Amino acid sequence: MTSTRREFCKTIGATGLGVFFANATRAADPAKRPNILFIFSDDHASHAISAYGSKINKTPNLDRIARDGALFENCFCTNSICAPSRAVVMTGKFNHLNGVIDNRRTFDGEQWNYAKELQKAGYTTAMIGKWHLKSAPTGFDFWHVLPGQGSYYNPDFRTPDGNKRYEGYTTDIIADLTLDWLKNQRDTSKPFLIHSWHKAPHRNWMPGPAHLKTYDDTTIPEPPTLFDDYSGRTSSASKHAMGIDKHMSMAGDLKVTPALSEGKKGGRGGYGRLTPEQRKTWDAAYVPKNEKLHADNPEGQDLVRWKYQRYIKDYLRCIASVDDNVGRLLDYLEEAGLAENTIVVYSSDQGFYLGEHGWFDKRWMYEESLRMPLMMRWPGKVKPGTRIKEMVQNIDFAPTLLAAAGTAAPEGEVQGVDMAPLLTGSKPVDWRKSIYYHYYEFPGAHSVQRHYGVRTERHKLIYFYPVDEWELFDLEKDPMEMRSVYDDPTYASVVTELKAELARLREYYKDTDDDVVPAPKGPEPVPPFKHEVFQVGSQISSVKKANGGWLVSGPNDGGYLMKQLDKPFAESATLRCRITSKVSDGIQNGMIAFGSGKDPNQVVRAGIYIGAGSYVVLTDGVAPLANKSAKFAKDKTFDVTVKVDLKAAKMVLTVDGTDVPVDLPGKWDAIRFVGYGLNKTTTQFTELEIEGK
Repeated sequence: MTSTRREFCKTIGATGLGVFFANATRAADPAKRPNILFIFSDDHASHAISAYGSKINKTPNLDRIARDGALFENCFCTNSICAPSRAVVMTGKFNHLNGVIDNRRTFDGEQWNYAKELQKAGYTTAMIGKWHLKSAPTGFDFWHVLPGQGSYYNPDFRTPDGNKRYEGYTTDIIADLTLDWLKNQRDTSKPFLIHSWHKAPHRNWMPGPAHLKTYDDTTIPEPPTLFDDYSGRTSSASKHAMGIDKHMSMAGDLKVTPALSEGKKGGRGGYGRLTPEQRKTWDAAYVPKNEKLHADNPEGQDLVRWKYQRYIKDYLRCIASVDDNVGRLLDYLEEAGLAENTIVVYSSDQGFYLGEHGWFDKRWMYEESLRMPLMMRWPGKVKPGTRIKEMVQNIDFAPTLLAAAGTAAPEGEVQGVDMAPLLTGSKPVDWRKSIYYHYYEFPGAHSVQRHYGVRTERHKLIYFYPVDEWELFDLEKDPMEMRSVYDDPTYASVVTELKAELARLREYYKDTDDDVVPAPKGPEPVPPFKHEVFQVGSQISSVKKANGGWLVSGPNDGGYLMKQLDKPFAESATLRCRITSKVSDGIQNGMIAFGSGKDPNQVVRAGIYIGAGSYVVLTDGVAPLANKSAKFAKDKTFDVTVKVDLKAAKMVLTVDGTDVPVDLPGKWDAIRFVGYGLNKTTTQFTELEIEGK
């Protein structure tokens, strides 16, 4: 990027091409300023949209946006994970500046965001669906948001008036709430901004009732890299914990265990919420498929192929519901006479792996997770069928929508660039030629090492800085990124050039300290414990010293709160505490947690599923090691003891005198971290009693 372009980026949206939309809309009747419908999904890979050339599904309603507007062929995220991407979209700046570098941080709602700016400009605003930033939404006149990740069926919503539960499928409900606000609740004297942000198709990919059998008679093509052995890259790629083969749970992710066909229903955060009628519909779709699986009993690569088919079909079924509901919103705009003056945006917080490299999830700077879908429709302003090849990022969304509304961010507030010239065909010759990326969440879920990098049209340079490993890919010759050419002498000049560009971008975006980042906003960790020291399934949102122990809250599944032992236990350990939780419904829990500290998959939680009425032992990425039904009052205190024999690779969970013996999974050399675990609840723990050798 030239120095001229750098100055252009600083002033874009206030001078020059940056005010193309702003001047046009200011000159018009204020009442005619464009409305904005911003539809956002979660983990929707662009290569699962037919307008982007998908070979595995059709999305006719999403395609309407591209057909009638613009499709960005090279839109990239700055940090491929849910909360950070949303924080970037709201603020137009990188995560080291907005404070949300990973899913553990709380978004500071007092900082500037583009919805606040639109409110100042006279817009009425609404936020509906997945927010995932922990703090209450600011900048919105109306909001109904899912707590954390939310549930696929019968979801709870956070509102200014407290939580509210709706019965039905969450994707449908988010569209219902969007339509209700548009029809009945907005101030019709003002232009509007509404976020209709879906949880789908995020893990665990629970399809809606209309699509439970979609793709049943179809075999989805496998990606050619499904059985990648990672031999062409650094060690970081091979140390992942996101493989379809080893890291998907049969019960939660794939909706099947041996017990499922026997009528004992399981599943990660979903099946237990279904009504009897919903369960009947669900079982009619899944039980026959699962019985066939048990009869066929595939092994080895055949089992991996079965897992891929189950995963990808459920993922695409979730997308089918998103597409249906996008169609409902587009139809309403036309019926209400709003379509001609409404900008419609569709995007997703990042890409996703659909079996490429044998993976699910995101996080890496590799193409499948780096690339975001972005389509924008604005009748009369954007020529139908426009396809844009220039590189854009999610930092650009906020300044673009502000300019379209005839306003702009305060000077110096955003790092993104107004995309108006690209949308209108006035493509500046000095548009950015490279993009910058930075991923932070390690140690953490899926074991993706921290890294940052630069991508140009042809090349990508990635630096895994904690382990000092570099990768370089020639995207023209190796679009699947199977072989790093960093050490190839013929690419020496490319390495030198890209390292210089990477250094320039880091300075330009003010990201010059690898690990010095803003402190988390909201409740602070209480010493000596640290939030989710490693292997994070979700978040711990609050920790308080209370009643001689610890009051811990977590909005989602898989929260850990652990401290490092002064001296590891290499032979045995006994951990005791009392656990109290008041539960109204759902599968909430309180558990003792421990981990090796070396392997991020070696975390065990053992205790009680309070809402479901069972004793449970869990580890990451697989079905429960033990789940023993129990009868007890939900609002009570439990005496919980965990005894671990590392030499024998066995443990015993004891709850109120009842023993649950379990074999330890994998090879453990020591216990280095101990603490608490919980799911979707607030639980009172006494101080943990610890003995061991």
